[in-house]
Parts: sequence; C-alpha cells; structure tokens
Amino acid sequence: MHRRITVFTFQVLKSPSIIPTQATQLYSQLNPFARGTNGFALFRLFSFTPLHRRVPDPDDPMNLMKEDGVSVCSQMWVENFREPDRLVSNLISYLRRFELWVLAYQKVCADEIGSYVPRSSITRSALEDLLALRNAVLDNRFKWGARLEFFIKSPKDKTDYESLSKRKIKAILTTTQPAPFQDKLVQEVLLMILEPIYEARFSQKSFAFRPGRNAHTVLRVIRRNFAGYLWYIKGDLSPILDGLKVGLVISALMRDVRDKKVIDLIKLALVTPVITSPIDGMEKKKKTKRKYQKKKVLAEDEPKPDPYWLETFFGFAPEEAEKLPSWGHCGILSPLLANICLDELDRWMEGKIKDFYRPSKSDVIWNSPEGEAEQGNTSWPEFVPTSGPDKTRKMDYVRYGGHILIGIRGPRADAATLRKQLIEFCDQKYMIKLDNESLPIEHITKGIMFLDHVLCRRVVYPTLRYTATGGKIISEKGVGTLLSVTASLKQCIKQFRKLNFLKGDREPDPQPCFRMFHATQAHTNAQMNKFLSTMVEWYRYADNRKKVVNFCSYIIRGSLAKLYAAKYKLRSRAKVYKIGARNLSRPLKERKGQSPEYQNLLRMGLAESIDGLQYTRMSLIPETDYTPFPSNWRPDHEKALIEYIRLDDPKTLEEQKGCIQEQGLVSPQDYISMLVWNYKRNAIVMDQLSLVKSAGLLSSSYRENDDPKNKEQEESEERLHASQM
Repeated sequence: MHRRITVFTFQVLKSPSIIPTQATQLYSQLNPFARGTNGFALFRLFSFTPLHRRVPDPDDPMNLMKEDGVSVCSQMWVENFREPDRLVSNLISYLRRFELWVLAYQKVCADEIGSYVPRSSITRSALEDLLALRNAVLDNRFKWGARLEFFIKSPKDKTDYESLSKRKIKAILTTTQPAPFQDKLVQEVLLMILEPIYEARFSQKSFAFRPGRNAHTVLRVIRRNFAGYLWYIKGDLSPILDGLKVGLVISALMRDVRDKKVIDLIKLALVTPVITSPIDGMEKKKKTKRKYQKKKVLAEDEPKPDPYWLETFFGFAPEEAEKLPSWGHCGILSPLLANICLDELDRWMEGKIKDFYRPSKSDVIWNSPEGEAEQGNTSWPEFVPTSGPDKTRKMDYVRYGGHILIGIRGPRADAATLRKQLIEFCDQKYMIKLDNESLPIEHITKGIMFLDHVLCRRVVYPTLRYTATGGKIISEKGVGTLLSVTASLKQCIKQFRKLNFLKGDREPDPQPCFRMFHATQAHTNAQMNKFLSTMVEWYRYADNRKKVVNFCSYIIRGSLAKLYAAKYKLRSRAKVYKIGARNLSRPLKERKGQSPEYQNLLRMGLAESIDGLQYTRMSLIPETDYTPFPSNWRPDHEKALIEYIRLDDPKTLEEQKGCIQEQGLVSPQDYISMLVWNYKRNAIVMDQLSLVKSAGLLSSSYRENDDPKNKEQEESEERLHASQM
C-alpha cells in the first residue's frame, strides 16, 4: 500500500491540475481497503508528502555563508589587479558579504585570544551577533568607540555591563579603554575591501605598511639602484603620520573610491573623538610590595605576553620604523590611509625623476633615452665604472613610512632646487612646514644613515675581461665605485645602552640581565639564542654582518655571565666560563649528595637540556647575503596575481597556440582529440607511435574517406576485427 501511495503522490505532484475529486477517486482505486472517499482520506493522503518546500530564511547566518571568505578576498585582488586604473563606485556589495565578516571575526579572535578559531567552531550566537553588527553598519546604526552598548563582544569579555555600579560606568566612560571588539571587526572588513584596491595603484617606491615589503627590501633596492649617486636628501615627514586634517584624508581617499557608505564610515571614524583623559582625583595609590607575590596564572583564552627576546628586539627598532600611525578610531586602517595620502608624494617624485633624467651617450651605464635599460655587468649590477666621462644626470627615490631618501647624480645646485620644490609641495598638499634642517643635503663621503645602516662609497679596482676583435681576450684594470651598506655599530651600542645591557661608549662593558634572574639556565640561554638569531637575520644584508653580530654575541654572553655569577655566587665571569664553558652550555648549579652525573640525569629525562649560546666565534656567523636584486622586483603575491591574469586572458591562449603551430608541436588538447577520433574511427586504442604518425595524415584521412572504395574496405576490416574480438 505504501508503494501505491508513493506512486499516487508522484502523480499528484507531477500534474497539480488534478482536482480533489479525481485525487479521491485515484486514491480509492489504488487503495482497495478504503471504504469511502471522504475528507479524512484526503487529509491522510496529503499528510505523507508536503506539497511546499521550506523556504530558506534570508536572515539565517548559516544560509549567508555560501563561499569561503578567502576566495572572496582572492576575487577582489584579481579584479583590482586586472583593472588597476578603474574608478571604484560600488563597494557595498562586498560590505554585504557575510563571508568577509566571518573571516574578519576569525582574524580578530586570533589576536584577542591567541589561537585560531576554525569556521566550524564559531557558535551560532556569535554568528547571529556578527550578522546584527553587519546590519547595523549597513543601516547606519553603528557608532565608533562604544563603551557600554555592543552588538558583539569579545569571546574573552565576560563583563555584565547591565549590573555595573555607577563608579565603574563612570570610569569606563571617562578613561582610556582599549578599542572595542566590534570596532576591530569593522576595521578588518574595511581593510580587506580597500587594501586590494590601493595595492594595485600604489607606487613601487614605497615600502612601509605594505604586504610583501619590509626594511630589507628597502636596503636591497638602495644597494641595487643608488650606486653612483653623489648627493643625498634625507627627509623626515613623520608629522604626517601623527595625523592630517580629515578633509585631506577624505579627498585623497575619493580619488579612487566613490562609495558613499565606505567614505562615511571612515569619515565618522576620523571625526569621532577618542577619550583619553583620566578621572580627576582618582590617582592610583602606590601599593606596598608584599614579601610573597603569587604568580599570575593566565586564563585559557588569554594570550601569552611577548617573550623577553622579542621585547628586546623591538627595542632595536630603527627610527624610521618606530612610529606607527593611529588616526582616530581607524586602528589598523591608519597605515593604509597614511600610504594613500603619501602616494601623491610618490607620484610627484616619479614625475620629477623622469624630468630630471638627462642621458649622455658618453656615459658608461646610463645612456638610454628612457633611463630604464642599463648597460652594465648583470652579475654585479651595483658596480658603477668611473673611468669614463660622467655627464648623465639621474635621480632615484624611496620612501619608508614617513621617511624619504633621494639620491642625485649631478651638481649640488640641482639637489638644492629639488629640496625647495619639495618644501613647497608638502606645504601646499599636506600643510606641514619643512625647512632645510629637516631635509639636509649630504655627500656620499660623509655617510648617510638610513634604517640603522650607513650608506657610503667604496672604490674598487676590478679586473675587466672582454673579447676584442679577432677573438682575443683582453684583461684590463678598471676603477669603479660600490655603494657600501654597513650596519652602524654606534647605533647598536646606543640601543644596547637603552635596554640596560651595557654602559660606556669607548669601551662598552656588559651589564647583568637581572630580568632573567629567576629563570633557569636552559630557559635563559634559549631566550637569548632566539634574540641572536633575530639579530643575525636583521643584519643579513650589511657588509659588516660578521663584525656587528659578533659584537652583539659578546654583549649578550658577557651579560649572562655576570647574571650567572651573581645568581650562583661565582664572583667573576672567568669562573662562570670555566665551569659553564665558552658558550655557557654546561650546568652551573651545584649538585649535592650522591646524585648521578648531569649526563645520566639528562639521559633519563630528569634534567633539562641546556643549549649553548650561538655565534660565540666569528667563523660561526653566516656571510653577508649578496644575492642579485632584480631591477623590476615585485613581491611574490603580486607576481602570482599578474601571472594568473595573463594566463586567464584569451589572447595568451591564442598566442600559445600560434607558437605551438609554428614549431610543429602538438598540444595536450589536440593529442586527446586525435586519440578519441582514432578510437571512434578504428574502434581500437592506438599506441602513441601510430597516433603520432596518423596525426600528420589526419587532414588527408578526411579526403580519403570520401572515396567509396576506401569506405567499403574499411567497413570490411572493421567487421573482421569485430569477429576476432
């Protein structure tokens, strides 16, 4: 009976025009046990299979996650790099994408709680709150810097704001508080939308606050492109990073983006005041230090603080990388907005570089009209010969954050003229007053400090070998200059002194690192090894890498030796080195009683292994990295995007097909098509050799098939083959 009901239901759904009486008659025919055709039978009939499917709820967050957020971001990057000059006027479609909000939630949660949250682990209540935040942003109900009313809270925020006392509410409303969790989410979504748009438009002369670029990239570009320049202008535009007028930021933003919703969100973030004033009369009382202090136990979702070696390395940040812009409630959007404003300066300088360039045919390297092609040694592009006449005028420019460096090959008067024009441009565009002291002009012989590295000229006399007429190889002594990029040892000593690792200038004396007094020897050595490894990587492209890293190792080793001498009461560093060896890898703690040796304890797993300090000898320090740097360098992600766009273009496929046909090759697609054609024609699978032979005669086989005798012969052969099969 169930089978008959299923058949009947299928017929009803297939032909909905069946009237109820016909449906009742059909049911009575299919069911012999039915006594009559009443309404109850129809009710039982239609209760088995519903006629209408459930419509998905558009407000359900699970129904809004159709794609992965990373694929949506990749699509935005590809679209903007395919058309980098288009004017963007519709970004609200991306602002509606719930996948981007979920991805932003995962990233901000990783920063908040210190661990990645998978998409499947996000609770439904969190998704509903996230959807409410998205709708509030779209409906203009979102307010930056909220203190008590939130659409969504951080997973580690367990505060019940409704039951707070008046004193706590007043403290929250009037004192400095960290940025709300929902503000960080909106900032992250705006960054994911705006960053692809402007990364496709930014100049190749800026390197700070951009993905795939860092201080090492700047140093390699300087070594590659600034050789041969005599005069340098070093400028400090860091007042721009402190903040600009809202009108200037919005006008710079609207050059490429005309979406009203996004512009209004950013403008509101810049205009809304940030509360930083403390409560009057609520000064913190000095707490008396107790004799016994309990160790702080971190919560499960609380991120661990930065380790000591990382805090120490952050103290070595150069002046150019020390300041991070923070404008209003923009948060992580501030560096992007700073680059958008300073991109006008980059474009202006690129125009000046083209106007300044005046080639000379008698010049050895820069003699092309465009100024891009260089006639030099490709394996040693930093070498600039100086034996020939030097008449070409050339200029180059790089910017790292708010600091710029301009190299000029020409008279000093040209550098002074450019400085005057630069001061006028910054006054008109950014409304900041610069003078000659903030933009000094220095000669290469004095040494130019940039990113804690000194740029200076080094004269070299290489042996030049070339082939003359008749095939004779001639070797001549040449003279030229190299741009030497060396780490500043004076600046390194200054940073160590600031971190209380040493005292004195001429003869720096290491000081004990008492902050690690209560840590074990193994933990202390491991922390300092990480710090030394980071310093080795930081000075990777310095010419004096071995010297400066050896000095850092000496300071760290001496500091730890004094610490261990005070901790284990060994009185002197010499006794520490005698017991713990040169790299402090042996245990210094005294062992009492009849305990087994340290090696036996280590083998049984009862003692912690102690790693010795690295780079205690000059021979252990790696050499300077002199890998050639290409002139048209791009980050890896930009190369992948450009290659993907090129391969996705139909013209590229046509060019490849034409090239294959010219060379007489067979593409894999044509190979498969010939394989299928021969299989259909001969009903057998041909081997590769016979297939290649038949490929050349493919066009002639079409003509032969027109002959009726050939057709009859082929049909007879096919029948014979079929009978054999």
